[in-house]
Amino acid sequence: MPTLDVDFDVWKSLTLRRDSEEMTYNDVLRDILGLSSIEESLGTGTGWTWKGVNLPNGTELRAEYKGKEYTAKIIQDLWMQNGETKNSPSHAAWSITKAGVNGWTFWQVRKTDSDQWISLQSLRKK
Repeated sequence: MPTLDVDFDVWKSLTLRRDSEEMTYNDVLRDILGLSSIEESLGTGTGWTWKGVNLPNGTELRAEYKGKEYTAKIIQDLWMQNGETKNSPSHAAWSITKAGVNGWTFWQVRKTDSDQWISLQSLRKK
């Protein structure tokens, strides 16, 4: 994923435009540029698949680490976390912990057809 360097005043202005902590800087820029939100263009593909587990587009993920909640979402067949794609659950967990973590046990999932959060590990075939 490419990065964009901005000065402090631009960063501050972007930060003030965020409605919540969940709103990413990418979301702010999409709004400024008049682009549809990523959620509006979830994609019609099969979703994200890794090691036999398929998470449909729109699936939400969450994890708690050191008292803080982290989120991700399956968008356009990609695992998206803070505006960046992640290759695997463990890669997504590492980006938070900076340590080797089993991503299958780190993450919880809520599919689009459910209100329940479940362990990502529970979706793996035994």
